[in-house]
Amino acid sequence: MEKKAENQNIKHRFQYSTEQAIEKPFNWKQMFRLFSYMKPYSKNLLPLSIIVVLITTAVRLVTPILIGKYTLDHAIANKDTNLLTVLVLTIAGLYLLSYVANIFRIKWTNMLGQNIIYDLRKHLFTHVQGLSHRFFDQRSAGSILVRILNDVNSLQELFTNGVINLLMDFVLLFGVIVILFILSPKLTLAILIILPIMVLLSTKLRRKIRRSWQTVRIKQAKLNSHLNESIQGIRVTQAFTQEKENIEFFDGVNTENFESWRDATQKNAMFRPFVEMTNAVGTAILIWFGAILIKDGLTDSNGLTVGVFVSFAFYLGMFWEPISRLGQVYNQLLVGMASSERIFEFLDEKPIVGEREDAINITDIKGKIEFDKVEFSYDESRKALKGISLTMEAGQTVALVGHTGSGKTTIANLISRFYDATSGEVKIDGYNIKDLSLQSIRSQISVVLQDTFIFSGTIKDNIRFGRPDATDEDVIEAAKAVGAHAFIEKLSNGYETEVEERGNVLSVGERQLLSFARALLANPKILILDEATASIDTETEVKIQQALKKLLNGRTAIIIAHRLSTIREADNIFVLDHGKIIEQGSHDDLMNHQGEYYGLVKAQFKMLEAI
Repeated sequence: MEKKAENQNIKHRFQYSTEQAIEKPFNWKQMFRLFSYMKPYSKNLLPLSIIVVLITTAVRLVTPILIGKYTLDHAIANKDTNLLTVLVLTIAGLYLLSYVANIFRIKWTNMLGQNIIYDLRKHLFTHVQGLSHRFFDQRSAGSILVRILNDVNSLQELFTNGVINLLMDFVLLFGVIVILFILSPKLTLAILIILPIMVLLSTKLRRKIRRSWQTVRIKQAKLNSHLNESIQGIRVTQAFTQEKENIEFFDGVNTENFESWRDATQKNAMFRPFVEMTNAVGTAILIWFGAILIKDGLTDSNGLTVGVFVSFAFYLGMFWEPISRLGQVYNQLLVGMASSERIFEFLDEKPIVGEREDAINITDIKGKIEFDKVEFSYDESRKALKGISLTMEAGQTVALVGHTGSGKTTIANLISRFYDATSGEVKIDGYNIKDLSLQSIRSQISVVLQDTFIFSGTIKDNIRFGRPDATDEDVIEAAKAVGAHAFIEKLSNGYETEVEERGNVLSVGERQLLSFARALLANPKILILDEATASIDTETEVKIQQALKKLLNGRTAIIIAHRLSTIREADNIFVLDHGKIIEQGSHDDLMNHQGEYYGLVKAQFKMLEAI
């Protein structure tokens, strides 16, 4: 019973996190938007691909007439050796032309498809880079990766072969139908009588296929999202011995993904046999009714000759071939639509922090920051800031103090303009921050977080991240200033030491020192330290405090800290509680006041004495 309840809980967890596929008609407008990525190649690769496709299609349409009607009914029937030689050489030449054209068709269509996929992925990644923090707050990293990797990859076959083959098949199908009616209207009508039935049944089948591929995209996104979450949180999983539960949950997600793929491929696989069955019925009609017409042709000039019958048989095979491929292309379009829906969902996402067209590019920030009756809410249910008004003078070191959730980090986020105030104004040097360009603001602000991120690459590259043009000497000076030089020199390759994503080969304190060096090398006018010393031991913290006294000179610094020992030297301290400023002043002033700040300091000292 206990095991059953556990499995039901896992199943419920999975069902709760699963999105539902939305039933939509085929969206041609969206597909045309997708095809617009072909426009940059409309003067080279696209017309070249179309030309070689038309050449190969024309060869295929001409050859059966030459083989059947002219070779059999004229050259062989009349024993005309010269005509037969000319026809054989002509047919051989046409096949050689088709062979060469096909080589270039494959080359150019693949180049076209790969370039389009490259452009689409670049566009999507570039767009995501400019989206606001709220976008990333509401989505897992795994679901974003699925859009950029899997969904874009699923369009590769469509652009590489699908679109060009679609043109080739339409031209081939139209040409075959015209020639069939020219050769024998009676036989053509007899065979095409089964076409309406095929269209009716295939329409219903394609609707089911479309729904299946929508489901596949959703299940795959959940699988990738869970994989990313599991890998990122493996230490927590192992610490709480939840490996078994995590494996069972993954098995549920993986099974759902497997079942969705199996369902989609099974329905997809039904289409080709359906076309082949229709082809078999058409061939039976051809043999039966064609034999009658040939027999009539022996006594009636309106009958069918053997050569025309052979040509007709060739064309009938060609008739069902594009229909079968059109079904495959349509399936590619269905996959493409399912993926493009998800891609365009991201591309249509607008940053909540927008930049005005006439935004001011302020090149030399002095660093004065003002909040004028600022309110902010991450959601509609709770306000993070409630009418905050404060002033941070240029060059001042300001500390933000308060319990968790009091609004300290929110103030830092608004200064960096990761979010915009719900009401009120945030100003830098007297300018409303919304009137300034994002690049000019953020390029002059450095933020050091408690959970610092180290990129894969060398130590030197990580320090240089905020200022790519910095020299090696500048990098070393920044590392020395924050006390990181000593431990870097002890690494196997010093500043050239390779670190993996998140810098797991380094200790927490070492990663934090690198983030300090990175921020200071960027030479910001405003420096924000958000619990930046929380993961550093006391000895290292003393070194950093000594370095900061020099480095913060002339810069506006905002320090957010629970460890109150790090903010004693601040020029001004703001104490926050539930989104409001309840006290402000220097350390000595606030201690003499014996209010909230005094209580926080005393509580922290008592805790240290207890340890």
